[in-house]
Amino acid sequence: MTDDIVPASTRWLTLPDLVEVLHEPLGRVRRLLDDKHLIGSRRRGAFAVPEIFIVDGHPLSSLRGTIIVLQDAGFTDDEAIDWLLSEEDSIGQAPISALRQGRKSEVRRVAQTLA
Repeated sequence: MTDDIVPASTRWLTLPDLVEVLHEPLGRVRRLLDDKHLIGSRRRGAFAVPEIFIVDGHPLSSLRGTIIVLQDAGFTDDEAIDWLLSEEDSIGQAPISALRQGRKSEVRRVAQTLA
């Protein structure tokens, strides 16, 4: 896990930030993390989630399945975050950007080849 893999412009949300942004109690936020609707890392001290994983006050709907595919391929949470936020040549952009554009099948197809 290296911070220089992830773009410096990435904003990270701590658990209190997530409670505020998602308008959910802490217990519900923790369940979203446990159930892989969101994924986070302890990179700059406190545990945090990249803000780009949130859309209109909710976890990006296609993120959960993609996280599961990456974990099935043997990725740790940190490695999955790095892959989602880094440019992927076969997709032509960062996978998270493609997911936000609705290109879930393409992203997952590439993720499955990473095992």
